[in-house]
Amino acid sequence: MPNMRYVILKGHEGLQFVEMPGDHAYQLSALNLRLNKEIDKLTAPGKPQLPLAVAECDNLDLLQESLSIQGGLDYINELEQAFASLNETEYPLISLLTEIRALQAQLEQWYEEEA
Repeated sequence: MPNMRYVILKGHEGLQFVEMPGDHAYQLSALNLRLNKEIDKLTAPGKPQLPLAVAECDNLDLLQESLSIQGGLDYINELEQAFASLNETEYPLISLLTEIRALQAQLEQWYEEEA
């Protein structure tokens, strides 16, 4: 069984739990912190509301049935779609999308190798 880590994100609607391959969790945390730092520089309407990475852990047992764990690739795919749909003209959005897509490609490769 592969080593998985969990990135805990805090947003307006509460906590989110994202399951990541152990070697890639720090990349999601770092990407999240960078996106949160840069999001206010975007001028396009409809900017995504980003949660903030607040913790990582190796084991996670959710005690509330209303909570769930989201797969890392699903999360990064949603993130990529949210940023790719922006019609940004004032800020070099391509650099943020490049970082998102780089992690996306790494996760796709990881899941292919694990299958």
